[in-house]
Parts: sequence; C-alpha cells; structure tokens
Amino acid sequence: MTRFASWSMHIVSDKSAIERIAEIFFRNGVEFLIVGGQAELLFGSPRITYDVDLCYRRTASNLERLAQALVELNPKLRGAPSDLRFRIDAQSLALGCNFTFSTALGDLDLLGYLEPVGGYEELIRSAEAYVVGDLELHTISLGDLIKIKRHIRRPKDIQSLVQLEAIALVREQQSRPKD
Repeated sequence: MTRFASWSMHIVSDKSAIERIAEIFFRNGVEFLIVGGQAELLFGSPRITYDVDLCYRRTASNLERLAQALVELNPKLRGAPSDLRFRIDAQSLALGCNFTFSTALGDLDLLGYLEPVGGYEELIRSAEAYVVGDLELHTISLGDLIKIKRHIRRPKDIQSLVQLEAIALVREQQSRPKD
C-alpha cells in the first residue's frame, strides 16, 4: 500500500477532494475506481490535476447508490446551459454513460466506459489498491491507464505517458531479481 496526501482548492479541509468524494461514495455503497489524473498521482506521477475522474459500476443497484451519493455533492452538468435541468436518479444515469459534473467539491467526471479497455468490470480485474488518509481506494492499473492514454492521445495524455511509462519502467526494474 502507498500513503498519499493532498489538498483541495475548493473547500478548506485537511482532506483532499478524492478523500471527501470517496467517503460519500463509500457511505452510500457505490462501487467505483479512481482513474485519470488522481490515479496518476497515486502511482507517483508529478502531474497536477484539479478534477476527480471515477469509473463506476453500471449495475441497476449501483446506479441507485450512485444517484443517492451524487445528491450530497449537488452536481451540475459541466458545460451545459445553467437552465438545463438534469434529474439525478438511477434512470438518468442509466440513459447516459460518461458524465462531467461541477460539484461542491470541484469537477467530477463519472465514466462508465473508457476506450479502449472497457468499463468497471474489465478495469477491476487488474485494479491497484492505495491508502489515502483512512481509506483504501482502488485505482485503474498502471498498464490499463497507459493503454487509455495511448489511445486518446490528447496533448495532456501524451505528456502523462512520459511519466507513466517511466513509472512502469521503474516498477519493472524493481521487480527483477537481484543478482
């Protein structure tokens, strides 16, 4: 396990946004994985990120729990007109897949599917565990995140790849038997 500490720019607290969101999700029984920049930080990358990207399980029961958790975060669709009404419930979540929200704790992206790897069911198979504050959180695997960054290839993903591939190389070297 790795210990990680961070701070949130949105609400003054000794807990990071990922910790506070994870606490809400755990309290509601939501099944999720950390992906994106927060996962990169947990892997040891120096990349700075201000949003939280999570992959969530898309079962009917988990969508119900996710909707309950989201109510606590007071989400608004990011980039949508302010007068656009969006009902936070399991049915609305089931009709979409990937959502970008602005919340009381900052930007939150909820991803039901990540090209080219898949959804929660595929990602959980090789997930990694980290201790963040008092929580044990699961992240996308380093290998899966590298696959996704190579596939997407936005400028920030290409920059991330340099760090992620270096971390993979260090892990590989550390796992080799010593002579």
